Amino acid sequence: MACHRQFQNHSRKERLEKVVWKEYVYRRQTIQRMAEKLGRSKNWIRDRIAHAPVIHCNPTPQPVVIIADVTFFGRHSGLCVIRAPHLKKNLYIHEVHSESAEIYCQGRIALERQGYTLKAIVLDGRPGVRQIFSDIPVQMCHFHQKQIITRYLTRSPKLQASMELKMIMQDLCETNEESFIAALNVWYTQWSSFLKERTTDSITGEWHYTHKRLRSAYRSLKLNLPYLFTYQKYPELNIPNTTNSLDGCFAYLKELLRVHRGSTRSLKNKIIMEVLGR
Repeated sequence: MACHRQFQNHSRKERLEKVVWKEYVYRRQTIQRMAEKLGRSKNWIRDRIAHAPVIHCNPTPQPVVIIADVTFFGRHSGLCVIRAPHLKKNLYIHEVHSESAEIYCQGRIALERQGYTLKAIVLDGRPGVRQIFSDIPVQMCHFHQKQIITRYLTRSPKLQASMELKMIMQDLCETNEESFIAALNVWYTQWSSFLKERTTDSITGEWHYTHKRLRSAYRSLKLNLPYLFTYQKYPELNIPNTTNSLDGCFAYLKELLRVHRGSTRSLKNKIIMEVLGR
């Protein structure tokens, strides 16, 4: 009888811990608010949060299309995450201090050792990373490509050539490779002389291209062009054309951490694993 009561008390304690933890993480309740709501002390709430289990759902290793990216929470604090969008699961989470091709290589090795077979990958275009996945189809994220162009041309470009290039970019997600290349070639034919214009320093005699940012935007497109329409070449793989599935996780996580700013490092790590590990 005593053992039964002990079991009931233990089960009740576990249920309370799970309830408090879910309220804290997913309903974004503060410790102060939960203490008032449950009529408990803040230390009692903290204790429930500290002991609440973090459940990890690990899919059975299988062939997967993946999305890989790195996000940072500070200058030297980040995470490399590899996600299987069709499974709606993050398969690999690793703390990093900087972003490099080696980070992605380590992630690939870890997944393949677990038994996963990588069928295709979606990336943000970071130099050097594509070579690590050169044996599988690689898709450049359309959202990141548009961000690159906006960074060079701004949201409201003043030059006619820049405005026309931005208009071509607006159709990226709705067009096909043949049409996009045709539009880009027409644009380049029209503006090639403009891109080659130079400005010479009257004092030093040194020169530079007048429209450097426009040239950089165009060069980015030419460099990434072989990877922009991979998702259309392999329809049977159902490859996403953006990293949005993973970016959404990052955005949600960072919002939670802002709500719970001031938490200890260990608690922040626990929130991270709760959100990304499910």
